[in-house]
Amino acid sequence: MTVRVLLADDQALIRGGFAALIDSADDLTVAGEAIDGADAVRQARTLRPDVVLMDVRMPGLDGVAACAQITGDPSLAQVKVLVLTTFEQDDYILAALQAGASGFLGKGASPTQLLDAIRVIARGESLLSPRATRVVIERALAGPGAAGPDEGGPDLSVLTEREREIVGLVAQGLSNDEIAARLYLSPLTAKTHVNRAMAKLGARDRAQLVVLAYRAGLVRPR
Repeated sequence: MTVRVLLADDQALIRGGFAALIDSADDLTVAGEAIDGADAVRQARTLRPDVVLMDVRMPGLDGVAACAQITGDPSLAQVKVLVLTTFEQDDYILAALQAGASGFLGKGASPTQLLDAIRVIARGESLLSPRATRVVIERALAGPGAAGPDEGGPDLSVLTEREREIVGLVAQGLSNDEIAARLYLSPLTAKTHVNRAMAKLGARDRAQLVVLAYRAGLVRPR
């Protein structure tokens, strides 16, 4: 199945480069190009792409706000957002994560990394490196008074003991394969537990599962 990608960037030259790269892959195709956040939201609703490749800094409605509108629209539940940024921009990454982004990629990534990232997001997984999980999520969610669970945090009592354990490992940045190796499970079993936990907690994707784990106090900043 071909993955349809919507490009959202205010610079035509960058969009052109991404478009040429994506169209060079047999399993990917460019569904459309948006010049700003508002345009990205409009085209997402019209084209229903599998993945939106979203730049953070754009005039008018920026990438984070556009991401929030797309992920907050029930009719676009199958549309995933991959945000283009750099790990040095911690505040942008946190905001995008809270807005429902499924992953982040630095603009300095290699062509292969970009194509692989799109495929990962299209599969319904998230693109959170251990560094992003540790440095960005912990730093940003560990503000004043945030050392413990949020009052409005999710109720983890709906999870089994194994699911709670696995959600904690997801929040530490472990992949399904790494979780499987740690707990002596098959990767498929680990993925099944992750998916069940997401369903019970109402998490849109793995990225939101990480946020919920921190807000519930299951994992605490170091």
